[in-house]
Amino acid sequence: MRLSREEVRQRLLADPIVRDAVAAHAAQTQTTDDAVWARVDAYIHEIVPFFNVVAYYEIGYRVAKRLLNFFYKVTVEHEDEAALEAVPRDAVLVYLMNHRSNADYVLVSYALAGRVAISYAVGEWARAFPLEHIFKAFGSYFVRRRYREPLYHTVLERYVQLITREGVTQGIFLEGGLTRDGHLKPPKIGLLDYILGIARDPLYRSRLYIVPVAVNYDRVLEDRSLLAELASREGRRRTSRWTQSGSVARYLWWNAARLVSRRWQRYGRAAVVVGAPVRLDFWFAQNPDLYDIPKPERLARVQALSDDIMSRIGMLLPVTPVPLACAAIQSFDRDFIPRADLLERMSEMRDALLELNGRVVRHDRIEDTLDRAWRMLKMRRVLAEHGAGYAVLPRNRELVSYYANSISHLLGPFERAVRQRDRLPASDASGIS
Repeated sequence: MRLSREEVRQRLLADPIVRDAVAAHAAQTQTTDDAVWARVDAYIHEIVPFFNVVAYYEIGYRVAKRLLNFFYKVTVEHEDEAALEAVPRDAVLVYLMNHRSNADYVLVSYALAGRVAISYAVGEWARAFPLEHIFKAFGSYFVRRRYREPLYHTVLERYVQLITREGVTQGIFLEGGLTRDGHLKPPKIGLLDYILGIARDPLYRSRLYIVPVAVNYDRVLEDRSLLAELASREGRRRTSRWTQSGSVARYLWWNAARLVSRRWQRYGRAAVVVGAPVRLDFWFAQNPDLYDIPKPERLARVQALSDDIMSRIGMLLPVTPVPLACAAIQSFDRDFIPRADLLERMSEMRDALLELNGRVVRHDRIEDTLDRAWRMLKMRRVLAEHGAGYAVLPRNRELVSYYANSISHLLGPFERAVRQRDRLPASDASGIS
């Protein structure tokens, strides 16, 4: 983006749509115009980043590479790299992704490094020092979730449209927040609808492309915290901050000890699949009246588009060893599984995935896949080896469901068995709307 942070601020302050929103807010709240403009200026300061190219490419890429390869073996695959290369230079790209971990920001940026710099929408959790300055240096902007004030959303919408027209590539986690139970969440359309708003100018309709991106992990760093949040929504007692702090301290101590004793092991795979770009000019041609119809009807059409993209993301989701092993475990209606039976089921699932065009991060032998998953599940105290098989430890049984859920929709004839034995409560679909 060629505009400086101050130029963006001045453009937003001079925007006639923002000016109308200020007048409406002042009338509704019986507040002076000066007070409302001060509020707008505060919103702009909060939202607008200070993109630093040196930070993004020189620092960010190197840090991302070191961190990711320290924790994971990273796999990046393109569904159709030639199609992505053939996208016109003046195209407006929007990357839409599923959201499994806060590490997704780093993982996807690393996967796309050298091709594009992405500007993400980031929630309030990242406004703490020093995260706020780090994210803003990388071009991310902050979004208040569940904040319904029309004035704020007008400023946010006009900012998103301004930077998109100026050539900033947008990255949106389409679910609006992290999945708590492992399943893909229904898509949230707010930010995508803002971006599509630039197509009120017909010149942009042929330039807009969506690129679906799917991510998955052998270990999500926040998995236990996400499951604890899910349990609290079900009515169980919320874990105290002291308990959470103790868990974090034990985690840090344990990993530091492993480093010192040279027993450090990476957390398996972190995998990214970048899908083929989707041209939106055909969709706009099918919806020529999109900006002439009432807003609820327009949003319904954007929702249908988002549902289709989320389905594409789901089909692209990479299958790493731990989710495959967990899905196989969950398909049995018992908590002790002979190794031979587990290998056979994993092999059957892999064959079904390949037949359905699933993106399996695979090894030549299913025994190797199980061995890699076993090392992680043993370390997490999910499985214990007994004789010629494995026992699922009750305390961490929910982790099996969590990882199995990430790929259950891809398993064809095995999907029903995996879902029937899901031990997790249904999570809500909360997120940005």
